[in-house]
Formats: sequence, C-alpha cells, structure tokens
Amino acid sequence: MTPPHTIAVLGLGRMGEAIATRLAGQGWDVVGWTRSGHTSGTVETTGDPNDAVAKADLVLLALFDGPACRQVLDDVRDSLRAGATVLNTSTVAPAEASALARHIGPAYIHAPVLGSVPAAAAGALQILAAANQETLDRVRPVLAALGTVRPVDDASTAAALKLIANHSLAGAVLALRDALRQADALGLPRTQVLDVLELGQLGGLVARKRPFLTDRPGAGTAEFTIGALAKDMALLAAASHTPLRGAAGPAHTPADSEADIAVAATAPAAADAVLEPLRAYIRGHATGDPAHFRDAFLPTAHIEGLRGGAFVSWPLDEYCALFQGRPAPDEATRSRRIDTLDVHGTVATATMTLSHGPDTFTDIFLLVHADHGWRIANKAYHRHP
Repeated sequence: MTPPHTIAVLGLGRMGEAIATRLAGQGWDVVGWTRSGHTSGTVETTGDPNDAVAKADLVLLALFDGPACRQVLDDVRDSLRAGATVLNTSTVAPAEASALARHIGPAYIHAPVLGSVPAAAAGALQILAAANQETLDRVRPVLAALGTVRPVDDASTAAALKLIANHSLAGAVLALRDALRQADALGLPRTQVLDVLELGQLGGLVARKRPFLTDRPGAGTAEFTIGALAKDMALLAAASHTPLRGAAGPAHTPADSEADIAVAATAPAAADAVLEPLRAYIRGHATGDPAHFRDAFLPTAHIEGLRGGAFVSWPLDEYCALFQGRPAPDEATRSRRIDTLDVHGTVATATMTLSHGPDTFTDIFLLVHADHGWRIANKAYHRHP
C-alpha cells in the first residue's frame, strides 16, 4: 500500500509546528496552515486550509479542541482529495472523537499523542491510534516517524485514554506544587529540594520541568499551556460525570480546577492570592451579581474594549450597572477558563477566555498587590468575530 507523499498539517501551535518540522525532516512534502495566521520557519505555509489539503494525501490535525476540529474539517471537506486520510492528533472529548469518526468515515484515524514538544521533535511520541487496519497500515510510516504506535479499538477509547493520561499529569503537577509550598514555608533551598524530589515518585516530572521551578525567572520555554490542560480536565469531568478534584478536595466550579492547575504551573505560593480576584470576576459573570466584580477590581479600575465598533472605557460603577443580579439565561452552556498567569513581584498579568453563547472573549488583566491583597487594576477585552 502506497504511503502518503504530501502531508497537510492544520494547526501550527507548539505541537503542530514540532510535528510538521519532524515530518519535513524525515523527507515528506509538508504544507502547514493555522487559524492564527502563524507562519512556520521550517515548513511551507499557506493562508487557506483548502490550498493545503487540496494537494495532500494525508491531512493531519493538531488543533486545540473538538469544535475547532469540526469547524476546520467542515471548511475543507470539499477540498479533500479522493483517497486522502485524515489523521487527528488533537485532544478532544470521547463523544467528539466518535462524531468526527462518523463524519469522515473509514479514512479517519483518531490518534491523540502522549508526549510534548521535545518528544515530537525526537520522534518519541506515544500514539494512541484508532482506525480500521487498512487505513492505519497506509499511514504507518508517518506514525513511525513520530513515535510508537499503540493501536486502540475505537476513536472514543483513544480520546478517553488521552484524557486519563493528562489527568495523571495534572495530579502530579498539583502534588509538586504542594511539595514546593511546604518546602518554601520551611525555608528550604529550592535547588536542594528539587534534588531530593528527583529521587522520588515525582522524579521524572521534576527533571523535565526543573528549568521552570528554579529561582531564575523566565527560565525555559513552555511546552503546554495552563488553558490546554484545564480544558482537558473539564472534558474528562464532563465525559465521566465525575467532579474534578483539586489538592484540597472537590473543586466547586470549573474555574476552581483551572485555577488549581494555574497555581501549580506558576509555582510561587503567592499565586493563590493572585487568583482570588480572578475567581471573584468569574463568579460575577456566573451569577450576574455585581458585588463579585467589586471584590475583584480596584475602585479606580476601568474595563476597556470595542463595543459596537466604538471604543469604550467603563469605570467600575458603569460596568457593574450592566449586571442585573441574576445569571444569564444560557449560563449552563457558558464557560470561562484562565489561560495564563504571570506574577512579577507586586504586579501580575493574566489572560482568560470566556465562551458566552455565540460570543467568545479574550480578557487581559493587569493586577496589583494593594492594601494587603491582590486586585484587578484594569481589564481590556477582545470580542472574537
């Protein structure tokens, strides 16, 4: 069976870029596309996904979530070549994986991967591949160039196994966070603590993440984002109907679970306090009660962005007047996640994604430590079209 000659990689984030670079280095003709318009320094890119898939024998997806996969596949469906295979490495919910498999048919392979950017670059990923044998055999040389193939019975199972693997990672990150907090409280030198932790059950994680855990700010380059891991935990909770659990017990809201992961990833104990105004802000949106926004923001804060094509800069009182003290009618379908948190002494920045019905917002916060606590000094937002 003739293996693919030309590969379209749709999604050039950290993992997509690493996968595309690896395949190009192994001799395949690779063309890439990403929704952000990012251009790769190592492979040919195009601004139109239809151009990418029109010449490809294999279409490889490396996208953020299930809705992105469905939207992109719908957009390029008419441009897929006859006989082309779709290989999806994205992390999605089990039900989403099953729906994608039904949508594309026998030419679809659901293949989430275990491992991060360095593993992709080295061809050392663990690939949970679900497809019929003929389709899997056709792309096996490509998969072998990326890592070790572990066949799985169906797309739903492959997706579920990936979420379970990421759940264990989140648990290890939280355990490491708590160990470092205790060590800091005891005044132990960080280097000595990491040396000892590398000898124990968290040794592999400590060794991989040590550049992020030293006292040198900015050390290392991130291989995954808080938002991505939090998204995966929310998918798992929804699929298993089991509440997420943080280090201190059950999480009360998705935001609490995401915040726990954010705290773990940012390491300093002070991060817990930084998250309090962000949690209050999320509670404000969830309940419609403006009192939560007054807890979150400094009285002098402004909320700024484009509304109806015009720039607005609301003082806090005007912003609070927009809320009527009750949840939105579609609150059950809305979600918010903390994507990044960076603390720099007495100031911090954070970004958050809010999915509110048909609208998606990116919120960017400036926080300050004032009057013995953290508050949001200003917020700017972007409404995605």
